[in-house]
Amino acid sequence: MAASSKATVVLKAVKRIAVQFCPFESNVRSTREFLAMVGSEKARASNMNCEVISMVKHDKSAPVVDITYLDGDKLVLKGAKLTSSEMLNAFQSLCTAKDLQAKIAAKK
Repeated sequence: MAASSKATVVLKAVKRIAVQFCPFESNVRSTREFLAMVGSEKARASNMNCEVISMVKHDKSAPVVDITYLDGDKLVLKGAKLTSSEMLNAFQSLCTAKDLQAKIAAKK
């Protein structure tokens, strides 16, 4: 969980994060670490209106993170083949792009 100590997660552009996983599968570590990062108090404080939902299933389903942004766009991360840092990088790069778009739109 080294990535969580250095990275600051900002949820300004995010409406909802739904994380689902089966805790008994061997490939859920990265998804659980990602959930810990976005569910931290510091991250949640960056957008109090963002819903962070965890769905723990017992059906051997693949771990999935479904992110909905304020503008309606979605990002789906399939955690079985990704590390937590790869998931966080994809999430933050899209958040940064959305934040930049919002700033440009506000200037017009």
